[in-house]
Amino acid sequence: MATATMTETEIYNGWANWETWNVSLWIQNDESLYDAARRCRTYQDLVAMLWECGSKETPDGCRWDDPAIDGLEINDMMDDL
Repeated sequence: MATATMTETEIYNGWANWETWNVSLWIQNDESLYDAARRCRTYQDLVAMLWECGSKETPDGCRWDDPAIDGLEINDMMDDL
């Protein structure tokens, strides 16, 4: 049996990629991030606020502004908060 490898076009735990999954996981599971996201209209607004507060990345090292993050997918998630 061949081992499957994940390509850039495949999904990660139902999300566009690891970066998108990672920031979504933190936003939905950290109370302060969750509350901040609910006050923001878009993911870009949230990223700007986090940068102003000195937070450049998730606690496990994914930059909030990583270009791989699917901002539209995160916006959809934030609409449901």
